[in-house]
Amino acid sequence: MAGLARLQPDSKRGEDPSQAGLPPLREVIARYGIAARRRLGQNFILDLNLTRRIARAAGGLDQGSVVEIGPGPGGLTRALLLEGAGHLVAIERDPRCLAALGELAAAFPGRLEVIEGDALALDPAALVPPPRRIVANLPYNIATALLLRWLDRIGEYESLTLMFQREVAERLVAAPRSPAYGRLSVIVQWLTRPKILFDVPPSAFVPAPKVTSSVVSLVPRDAPLAPAEKATLERVTAAAFGQRRKMLRSSLKRLGVPVEPLLAAAGVAPTARAEELSVAEFCGLARALEQGV
Repeated sequence: MAGLARLQPDSKRGEDPSQAGLPPLREVIARYGIAARRRLGQNFILDLNLTRRIARAAGGLDQGSVVEIGPGPGGLTRALLLEGAGHLVAIERDPRCLAALGELAAAFPGRLEVIEGDALALDPAALVPPPRRIVANLPYNIATALLLRWLDRIGEYESLTLMFQREVAERLVAAPRSPAYGRLSVIVQWLTRPKILFDVPPSAFVPAPKVTSSVVSLVPRDAPLAPAEKATLERVTAAAFGQRRKMLRSSLKRLGVPVEPLLAAAGVAPTARAEELSVAEFCGLARALEQGV
């Protein structure tokens, strides 16, 4: 693949992965000088019990392909392999981490491939055959941007098991009339069934972030929750939540169409506010806008 450096897994058969004798992660980090960098959004998890819990939460790792984003020195990568991932592709942009990940590829022959590249510029669905899953401790500075990209092809995945800041995780699962409910809540819940699985305290990371993190499962719906075009739904939610304290008869004026007929066609009260509408009601507004009501 042009522009990407790939570390191919060792083809020789090695020892039992559960007895691979891998060095402690702290030793690997020290040996390769992989101090976490803030500009890359790096926070490493060194507790193998915790990373294996994350890996188990993804389920079915021995079936199909797994993509990991931002493996760093390979803490979660180890856990995914130990929990049975048969075909794991890890995407890492930090060249300091490649040699450490190469050690893992040699310790788990034929099961791990490392791609040096920027996850924002890559399509995971194009890298591995189905069925496919994404499992990742996402760099927090690009976590939401990555998720929104993956939602464009969410039907290509069996599931996403991702770690976010707790604040972002709460937005993914938020219900109407709650403070966290917003544009991200609507789009994510329209296409998936998000669920917060468990929290991870700051002390679990090196360096420790200032916030609690959460592991979230996102399972694609068989079909979107209600009919709508994604671009139109995003346009409607952007207008509505852009002025979330205002009534929709005011906030939706940003759409550049007569608002009262639009609301009437969707069966939404003009005095309602964005945070009061369900995902299905937002879809109704999007359909009315598409129909030129």
